Amino acid sequence: MIPAEDVLSELAALRADDLPTHGGRTLAYVYDSALPGLDDLAARAHAMAASVNGLDPTAFPSLLRLENEVVATAARLLGGTSDTVGTVTSGGTESCLLAVLAARDAAPTTDAPSIVLPETAHAAFHKAAHYFGVRVVAVPVDPKTFRADPAAMAAAIDDTTVLVVVSAPSYAHGVVDPVAPIAAAAAERGVRCHVDACIGGWVLPFAPDAPPFDFSVPGVTSISVDLHKYAYAPKGTSVLLHANADLRRPQYFASAAWPGYTMLNSTTQSTRSGGPVAAAWAVLRHIGEDGYRSLAHTALAATRVIREGVEAIEGLRVLGEPDSTLLAFTADDVDVFVVADEMRARNWYVQPQFAHRSSPANLHLTVTAANAGAEEVFLADLRASVDAARAAGPADVPAEVVAFVQGLDPEALTPQEFAGLLAAAGLGGAGVLPERMAVVNTLLAAARPALRERLLVEFLGILYS
Repeated sequence: MIPAEDVLSELAALRADDLPTHGGRTLAYVYDSALPGLDDLAARAHAMAASVNGLDPTAFPSLLRLENEVVATAARLLGGTSDTVGTVTSGGTESCLLAVLAARDAAPTTDAPSIVLPETAHAAFHKAAHYFGVRVVAVPVDPKTFRADPAAMAAAIDDTTVLVVVSAPSYAHGVVDPVAPIAAAAAERGVRCHVDACIGGWVLPFAPDAPPFDFSVPGVTSISVDLHKYAYAPKGTSVLLHANADLRRPQYFASAAWPGYTMLNSTTQSTRSGGPVAAAWAVLRHIGEDGYRSLAHTALAATRVIREGVEAIEGLRVLGEPDSTLLAFTADDVDVFVVADEMRARNWYVQPQFAHRSSPANLHLTVTAANAGAEEVFLADLRASVDAARAAGPADVPAEVVAFVQGLDPEALTPQEFAGLLAAAGLGGAGVLPERMAVVNTLLAAARPALRERLLVEFLGILYS
């Protein structure tokens, strides 16, 4: 056997190449409360329940109680009533999947079920539609505010609609959709309305000017909220809330069609470690409502400072009117992909987002409590990065190469040709990325969405080979 300390040393060495998960320098993917001791508490709670199996709550009543208490906390925060029920899932995507599944299976007589959503809704809903054979009706949003259009959403509802989706807020731009009129339109047609509050559900209740979005809004039938985002729990926990048990029931799966135990699942998983639920429960208990109010106010204040600073930089503009702790900005005279590289060189990660309809190529920021106090450092480095990108000019990709990529048909290309394209984009070999990604992002931006998807799927296959 390899000594335990040697194994841990090897793991630490591997982690050295990762983006930092603490300190506020990675403005996507991770959420840092900056509270001392919180990671240790979560790790210890996780270890105490890691071997517990959530497959059978009657065998492990501690896990049942933990999950019920976590759900109750989320329900109280989000305007739930005594009828509100919920489930702890592995993350926002699973919560969204189950919301779509429950809606589909509650309307089994619909021949071609569809879901109506704004084009800014999270891709998890497209994934759910792909998995469960549901048609997506993506409705254009306001081209300036990026909010869902209530009239257009209402007009898109028809006899095949099983679910209407709104965001609180949308990931790309951080804006909250007008939930009330859309939920009312759904209720008028007898259709469920799901609020995707995965990223905002633990912030918006504490935001003084947040628009209404929770169960207090008539017509809202389900809400998803992630605990591993702004509840600052470790990765692997989200909550899907339903307004009542009848709405949740189709989400469950049971099968007695084999000689073993009767399978009974509340989520897409069967065996589930109790570790994530225990860690989330411990974090929620430790921080408490007053603590979360303080953390939310801290993150919101940091977001305001950063937003005002971004808008003060020549050539940059924030997209839409962000309501929470997310924002996206674009540039009029500088390549945002080059800006992202320059920020990375200064030890910041900002997330590139490709153009889609009225939303131009931009950089996304997820601001957390850990960014408080370092706003001016971030903004100084952003100003320097914009100046450097302006001096360097846009990514150097020959126009004929861009035109070639734009004309490709992903369905007609062979694996060998895909390999050549990946290599040309700097994504070949063993999946090692170049230090600077502006050229790669420029080529991916030039590709039609279907080609971009195929290229990245091929690259993912390389990574996991």
